[in-house]
Amino acid sequence: MAQRPVAEQGRLTRLAPLVIALLLAGCAGQGASPASSQRSASVAGSSIAGDWISVQRGDTLGSIARRAGVPLLRLQRFNPGVDARHLAVGQRLLVPSHQERAPSGGPYRYQIRPGDTYSAVARRFGTTAQRIQSANPGVRATDLKVGQVIQVPLASRSVASRSSSSSSGTSSPSRSASLPDPGPVASNARGWPWPLDDYRVVRRYGKDSRGSLQPMLLATDEGARAKAVADGQVRFADGMRQLGQVVIVHHADNLQSVYALCDDLLVKQGEQVSRGTPLCVVGKHASTGRHDLLFDMRHGGKPIDPDTILR
Repeated sequence: MAQRPVAEQGRLTRLAPLVIALLLAGCAGQGASPASSQRSASVAGSSIAGDWISVQRGDTLGSIARRAGVPLLRLQRFNPGVDARHLAVGQRLLVPSHQERAPSGGPYRYQIRPGDTYSAVARRFGTTAQRIQSANPGVRATDLKVGQVIQVPLASRSVASRSSSSSSGTSSPSRSASLPDPGPVASNARGWPWPLDDYRVVRRYGKDSRGSLQPMLLATDEGARAKAVADGQVRFADGMRQLGQVVIVHHADNLQSVYALCDDLLVKQGEQVSRGTPLCVVGKHASTGRHDLLFDMRHGGKPIDPDTILR
C-alpha cells in the first residue's frame, strides 16, 4: 500500500477527538444494562439519583442538583475534582443516592456501582485503597457487590491541600481535560494486543500541526476486522457522522477503547466481549483509497497514548 500524506486524513478525522469525547461521556455514565442506561439519561429528579450523568449545554451544578433532587453541597462533595465555574458539555458527574452521605470531615457513606474497586473509589475521593479497606474490615476488596454501602475515609487535610494546589496549577483547553482526573492507569493494563493482526501505523497519537490532539490511525487490508484489545462491555455500537461505524468498549479500571471508521458492525451495544473478539470490519475511504482504523484509548474519558497500553 502506498502511503499518502498524513494531512489528507485531517478532513476526515479533524473532529474525531471531540466526537469521541462526547460519545464516551455519554456512554460512560451507563450501567451494566439497558435499564440503567435509561436511568442515567432521565431528567426526572429521583430517577437519576445514584447514577452518572453528563453535563448538558447550559447546565450548572445548581440546576443539576435541582433536577436530581439532591442538595447542592452533597453534589459538590461527591464530585471533589469538579470546578463549578468550568463545567464542560459531556463532563461526567456522580449524583449521590439517598443512601449516601458526605459529612465535611468524612467518612463518606458510598454505594458501590458497577465496575467499582477500592482503588477506583480511592482515586475519586483522594484517599487510598488501604484506608478504605481498614474502614471496612468485614468487606474484602474481591467481594464488593453493586448497591453495597461502604465507608470511605478522606485523606488528611495536608494531603488534600497539596493535591488541590497541584491540580490548580495547570490547565488545558481541551474538553477532556475538564473531566475528573481518573488517577494513574492500573499497572496490569499493559501488554494488550493491537486491534488488528496486520497493520501499519499511519499516524501516531499526538498533536497535529494545529495543536489539536489526534487519535492513532492504522492502515490495514481489505476485509480486516478490528478486535477487542481486552475483555469488556460494548457501550456504543452505531454510526457517527465523520467517523463511520463506531464501537466503544469499556474495560476494567475505568479504561475505554474506541474503534472508528468501520464499514460493518459485528457486535451490539450491551454485549460482553473477550480479548480478540471481532468488533467491526474496517472501511475504505475514497479520499485515500486505504482501509484505515481510527483507534483511541481513554482512561476515565481522558485520552491516553495507546503505545503505553499495547504491546
